[in-house]
Amino acid sequence: MASTTVTVPEVALRSGNARPMPAIGMGTAKFPLVRETTRDAVLAAVEVGYRHFDTASLYGSEQALGEAVAEAVRRGLVASREEVFVTSKLWCTQCHPHLVLPCLRESLRNLQMDYVDLYLIHWPISLKPGPKVFPAKREDAVPFDFEGVWREMEECHRLGLAKAIGVSNFTTWHLDKILATATVPPAVNQVELNPVWQQRKLREYCAEKGIHVAAYSPLGGQNWSGEGNAVLQSEVLAEIAEARGKSVAQVALRWIYEQGLSPIVKSFSKERLKQNLEIFDWELTDDDLVKIGQIPQKKIVKAANVIFSQEGEFTSVDLSDIKIVEE
Repeated sequence: MASTTVTVPEVALRSGNARPMPAIGMGTAKFPLVRETTRDAVLAAVEVGYRHFDTASLYGSEQALGEAVAEAVRRGLVASREEVFVTSKLWCTQCHPHLVLPCLRESLRNLQMDYVDLYLIHWPISLKPGPKVFPAKREDAVPFDFEGVWREMEECHRLGLAKAIGVSNFTTWHLDKILATATVPPAVNQVELNPVWQQRKLREYCAEKGIHVAAYSPLGGQNWSGEGNAVLQSEVLAEIAEARGKSVAQVALRWIYEQGLSPIVKSFSKERLKQNLEIFDWELTDDDLVKIGQIPQKKIVKAANVIFSQEGEFTSVDLSDIKIVEE
């Protein structure tokens, strides 16, 4: 088994006692969720070399992930829980100071773990407390208490329940709000990022502030409108892939890695999981990087069309406060 396992490089996070984060992670969001399928996919991922797994209270996959990690330890695929890097996230209905700690504790019960390696605020959006309803009603959006919520995230970190804390889908404007009061700055910002949505301004800002950027939808997923996939169907990437003898997915992931970012890839196929790890022993040329840099940019995930229903009105927040698109 060991000979087929890829060793993944790691990235140091700027958080006191955080372990380094493996440079590529496996995402576990799948709707509808089938617990056994998720558990088996995570086990297959561990077998081929993944040590970084991404979940969220919204996904409902925490339990399956926890079971898979426990099973991997039992089978000796990993020596202990400590070998695995686990990220979970606080949902919008839980973005209230008094709910942060109880929600992390609930996630830990689901995961059957004493701590997560990284705990993220899922979106810079706060909804009225209550059950997770998808899509949410626009009138349920309430002003986000950045200072209060982040203070409680820091408490999760202080208690050792989250070895590192961070955010997801935050723009430079939202990060400014957190950094204005943070005593523990966010270690990570996980955002939609790939060759067709390169987030140059945000990456520059995060690099300057010491915030590591993780990339979800690195292969252009999340596109539910049926318009096709701008990453996997990119002629520029296809040309480079052919010249390198690689797949388009491998070129996209390698590009993200070479930018100093960490892709979070979602695939439940063992063969594809394996291929997605085969990005560490070759490089893109300067010419490749120039071509990728010229790909027209297009954002898929927007708060107003992903989280909220199209009906109703925002009554207590301004749409500009929840905008997550910046060039």
